[in-house]
Parts: sequence; structure tokens; C-alpha cells
Amino acid sequence: MATSREMARRARELRELIENHNYRYYVLDDPQVSDAQFDALMRELRQIESAHPELADPDSPTQRVGGQASREFREVVHAVPMLSLDNAFSEQDILDFDRRARERLDVAAIAYSAEPKIDGLAITLHYQQGRLVQAATRGDGSRGEDVTVNVRAIRSVPIQLRGRHPPAVLEARGEVFMTRKSFEALNRRQSERGDKTFANPRNAAAGSLRQLDPTITAERSLDLFFYGVGATEGWRVPPRHSELLAALRDFGLRTCPEIDVVDGVEGCLAYYRRIGGRRDKLAYDIDGVVYKVDRLDWQRDLGFVARAPRWAVAYKFPAQEETTVVHDVQFYVGRTGALTPVAHVVPVFVGGVTVSNITLHNMDEVARKDVRIGDTVVVRRAGDVIPEIVRVIPEKRPHDARSVKLPARCPVCNSHVDRTEGEAVARCSGGLVCAAQRLGAIRHFASRRAMDVDGLGERLVEQLIESGRVATPADLYTLTVAEVAELERMGPRSAANLVAALAKSKQTTLPRFLYALGIRDVGEATALALAEHFGDLDPLQAASFEEVQEVRDVGPVVAGHVREFFAEERNRLVIKNLRAAGVTWPVIERAVTVAEGPLTGQVVVITGTLATMSREQAREAARAAGATVTDSVSKKTTLLVVGADAGSKLKKAQDLGVRIADEAEFRQLLDRSGPAR
Repeated sequence: MATSREMARRARELRELIENHNYRYYVLDDPQVSDAQFDALMRELRQIESAHPELADPDSPTQRVGGQASREFREVVHAVPMLSLDNAFSEQDILDFDRRARERLDVAAIAYSAEPKIDGLAITLHYQQGRLVQAATRGDGSRGEDVTVNVRAIRSVPIQLRGRHPPAVLEARGEVFMTRKSFEALNRRQSERGDKTFANPRNAAAGSLRQLDPTITAERSLDLFFYGVGATEGWRVPPRHSELLAALRDFGLRTCPEIDVVDGVEGCLAYYRRIGGRRDKLAYDIDGVVYKVDRLDWQRDLGFVARAPRWAVAYKFPAQEETTVVHDVQFYVGRTGALTPVAHVVPVFVGGVTVSNITLHNMDEVARKDVRIGDTVVVRRAGDVIPEIVRVIPEKRPHDARSVKLPARCPVCNSHVDRTEGEAVARCSGGLVCAAQRLGAIRHFASRRAMDVDGLGERLVEQLIESGRVATPADLYTLTVAEVAELERMGPRSAANLVAALAKSKQTTLPRFLYALGIRDVGEATALALAEHFGDLDPLQAASFEEVQEVRDVGPVVAGHVREFFAEERNRLVIKNLRAAGVTWPVIERAVTVAEGPLTGQVVVITGTLATMSREQAREAARAAGATVTDSVSKKTTLLVVGADAGSKLKKAQDLGVRIADEAEFRQLLDRSGPAR
């Protein structure tokens, strides 16, 4: 058994390894380990810190998301004001900027540091002796807001600077942004939950940085590029801006990889054209380029005018709006079954690309903007990337303009479309048969907490679908070793292991099977409640809406989803084929009463990572003690059990005044009737 000293040494090693891998991934863009290997290091460190609380370190990579959610952001006064830049909108403006700078300096030519103007949120990070102590937004330039807890959640931001002798004080300044990929993923999640989507990545980044709950910020995948410094102490600042940025990179602070040094005004204009041509290929939004006189002594000589420096300018890209006509609106089905209306417009050139299709997100958005087929609309590339309809021009609406109607049946599989009253998102109910949902449905069906088919990963599922071998979960059980062995990276042994895992999965339980079906809003707890109430699948399939509502913790919304799912004939056919393939489970004796226990009458939710038991073991222990265990926090919740890295459920429980217990207190509650299982 490892000693405390060995554990302390291993914790230090892991922290250094993790920070070094973060540096190589984010700053050098040269990762040395896979995501799975990186995650394994993080898991090992969390386990050590959980088992040895005395080794806790506030600067540990595991503590990026921490602290209590604030009710307001404290004001911060900037030691060195964060000034804005003058804007240029034409080549003549840049020629004039360069001429004025050369005349003031009395030189023939100037070297400029050139960089894309990131469309994000300006921020300053204050490091003391290399340790991050404060982060603040730009605000009005003199005062900003303290967002330290949220900035710590940004993975690319170092909590401790690299190097043995960091500056005594370093105020690093940069731009917080969200990549287009992260923005699209966030809006997809927002839409699927029926929440409001963001107009563009900049708005999403600003909203994410100012979340009162840092766990939400952590989920939003923000990033940050540094472009300069404010106050410094104990550091000899390099003589050129380009060298200063290189020094920041050595400290572990990420800078934009597109930064370059150009000669004279011709170099500035060539850089503008070059970046403008690559604008759509970048991973993030930019709205122009920034030029700075590279020599810092020349910057000091040029000084400032009003609230802007004379040694820098932002050359903005042209506006990105045009008008066009909506000639049709069609609905597309995503992997989760969500129907998204997409406007097909007369092709229009806007922001450097030709736009012909524009997402309208959901029916609430269609109604809010009152978009109709035949309308003339103003189109913008939101954040200069995602095309959006800004507004309708009502005076140009033709008399025969047609309203957009949500289809009653899925355009992909013809299953019923289910839209719960009050929700923005409508979904296809054919989760087991819809081609658009095929990948997600089969992956969920085979997942560990569902049918638990070992070895059936996403890439393999994709191959099975693309090859035409699998269209529904039932097709998995018709696969042969020879068929699977023909797939890429699947030899005879791997194929035999998969077929054996499928055969093993046939012996399951009713709660697991119900969860595996992917019925909307039916998580593990609801699947268990349905199974215990009806005892077997046939009574559940035959149950009326009112009978499903009699199940504990099942309200009218979930009951409606359950009935809609089983009312779809093709879903029932897939279930019939699964049972014919040999999928079976023991019948549950109905009307079994649970003995009185210490948690009888309690509605319990468990979140985070527990040190002495898995989350599933904790759920089973709570049920054995008489509790009702659910997946989400609501007004009915009476107890939230929190482990390490508790997420947004903790914030919601705090807002609702729900009792919160850590693992030790939870075990004490269980121990009142015997040992926890």
C-alpha cells in the first residue's frame, strides 16, 4: 500500500504532467497524449485528492471549477486602463494612420505586429509570483467585473505560469471567445432543451463568462488569446511587441497563431487581404485585423490621443447584411429527433460566401420573427459566420405569402411529431426507426447503463450503419462474426468478442431495457419506476395515458412521451424483433412494498463523483433505505447528495433550498438502518 509521502509525490507528478499536456495542447498545438490518456491522468489525480484530502491544492487542475456561485460580480479598478482602438474602414484610413505615425517618429518605414481582431470579450488576468489571483472584464476601460472563478474554468488558461522565475506581477490581457464548433454545439444543446439559443459566438462567450455558476461556464468550452500586457513588476519587458507575445507564450499564455510582423503599410494591406481570404476557414470569428507598431519605445513616443493609442488601429471588415427572398421552409431532423425549420432563400452573396439555406432554429423563432414563405428578409452572417434572418421587410410581403406549419409527421420516417405544450423544440417519436436518429439511438441502446454491449463504440456503429448491416437496434442481434470481421479495424477476434458481448446483453432487466429504448425524458430512475409499477413490458405498452400517470414521479409530460412512443407502430415492431432475437428479462413482482427506512418519503438526487461508492451504488443504497431516486433536481427533491465536481444540479438545489449532504453525511443517514450497499 502506498505511503502518504508516495501519494503526495504522485499528486505533484500528475499536476505537472497535466499542466504540461495542457500547455502543449493549447499553446503549442502539439499534443503528446490522446484525450483518453489525458482523462485517465485527471481521474487518477481526482482519486488521490479524494482519498487524501490533506493533499488538496487550490491550484490543482481538478480545482478549475470551484467556489460558490456568486450573486453579483465585484467591481475591479484597472491599474492600467484598458483603452479601445480607433477603427479604420478603408485602405485610405490605413495609409493615413501609417503616414501620421511615420511623421511623428520621423522615420521612413515602420514594422507592424499584425493580428486578427477576435470577435470576443476583452479581459485582463492578474498573476502574482506566477499564480493567477484575479481576472476582470474590460468594462468601461477603467472598471470591470471580477470573473476570476469563471476564468479558472477555461482549460487553456494556466492557473500557474510556466518557468522558474515568473514576474512578480504580470497583468496579461486578451480576448475571450467561443469557437464556431463550440458555439454550434452549445446552440444545439440549448435548442434540444427548449432553451433560448444565442445569436452568435460573441454573445454566447459574453453570456458564458458572466454566468453566476462557474460549472456552466466550464461546460461552454470558452477559449482565450492573449495580445498584450498591463501592469508588470519584476520583469524586463522585451523591446518589441512581437517578442513580448513570444515571452507570453513561454509563460504558458496562449496567443493567436495568425500573428505576424509585416513591413510598412503595404505589408499591412497584404496581411488584411490574406486574413480576409482565410476568414471563413478560421475556427473562430474575426471582424477585422489589428496593427500595432512593433517597437515598444516607438509606441511610447507616439503616445495616446483621447482614449485610444496612436500606435495601433483596428481595420474592420465591411458590414455583412443583404436582402433576399424566402422561397421555401423545410424541416430537418437531428440525431436526437429534434425538428429544425430551415429557410431556403434565393442565393445571396453575403460576407464572402453565397448563402442559400438559413436555420430558423425552432417554431418559436419562426413565430417571433414572423417569417413566411415568400417574404423578403434581411440576411446577416451572425458573428460573420452563421447565416441568420435578421428581420422580415413587411412592406414587401406578397399577398400570397404562406405561414410556416410544423409537420404532423417526421419528414424522414413518417412517425408522429411530438411537441410538448410550452416547449420550443418538436421531436420525431420514431426513435428506434428514424434514419436521422439511428446513430444516437443505437449508441444509447448499447451504452453501459442500458444494454451494456462492451466494445460497440461510435466509429463501429457508424460503419455498421453505413454498410447497411444495421438500421435498428434489433439488427445488432443478427450480426455474425464474419460480417463484423469485414469492417475496418475489426479482425476475427474483435468480431467474435463483439458478437459474444451482444449475446451476453440479451439477458437484461426490464429497467435497463426501458432505458435503452431512448424514450424521451425517460432516464434510469423513471425507467425503474415504470418497470416496478407495471412489472413487465406488455402491461406498460397497453397502458393508457392515465394509467402511466399513476406511476410515481411521472407527470403528464412524461406520460405523454411514453404513450407517444409505444403508439408508434414501428417502434413496437422493433421491440417485437428484439424479443424474437432473444432479449429477455425477469418479470418484476408488482405491488412490492418497501420496508420503512431512514430515507422513506425522501426524494433524492445524487450528483458528482463519490469516493467510496459509484453513483449507481449510491442510488441503490438510497432506494434500499426507502427513498425515491430521480435524475434531476426539482421542487419535489428533498435531498441532494454531492460528490466531487458537482455540476449545475448543486446550483439549482441551492436556489430551491433543497437540503444538501456530502458523502459522509449520506452514509450516516444510510447507516441508521445498516451498512450502505
